Amino acid sequence: MPNFLLLFISLALSLASPFVLATPPTEFPYEIIVIKSKRLLVVKKGTRVIKKYHVALGQGGIGGKRVEGDKRTPEGEYEIVGSWPSRKFYYFIHLNYPGRQDAMAGYKKGLISWEELIHIYRAHQEQNGTPPQQTRLGGFIGIHGIGEETNQKLAIHQDFDWTRGCIALTNTEIDELRQFIGPGTPVTILNEPDDKGLLADIGVDSKVSLAN
Repeated sequence: MPNFLLLFISLALSLASPFVLATPPTEFPYEIIVIKSKRLLVVKKGTRVIKKYHVALGQGGIGGKRVEGDKRTPEGEYEIVGSWPSRKFYYFIHLNYPGRQDAMAGYKKGLISWEELIHIYRAHQEQNGTPPQQTRLGGFIGIHGIGEETNQKLAIHQDFDWTRGCIALTNTEIDELRQFIGPGTPVTILNEPDDKGLLADIGVDSKVSLAN
């Protein structure tokens, strides 16, 4: 059934946009991997680990994001679609959540309509396309700083998950991260990587979990 539904969506998209060709993928030297159980953001170039940062995640606890307001950090494969200065968070790097997998799961649960599902899929066909951000799946998920830095904020950031579903770094770390990213940079968010070799590469004990 899921395969049939995916085929039907592909056909619907092709009929709706008969003269639009898929944009060729752009190659980016860096990729970002977020390992939620370890509270880590890793910057990789090929097989090399370039940087790693401690992060704070959504207040909603373990599990991927499912619905607006659950305050969970999503899990899946995304891309950066934009970034800008933020008065509240210092700097905001926007991800193209909800992804296709989020949309399909939401549609099956009756959270979004067929039309919303198609709009989300269509956005992911476009280079740097931003899917609808105000469906019941939520939106405006990204990587950001902590705004005005105080000792109290830095202490909270170090010890607690405090965001509404985003991934937070310190302002200094966000500035450093910006040199590695751009529109189209792939961002993979996992609870725990299947490849334990990745954890070994970044010097993390696979038996230690920081998940709430």
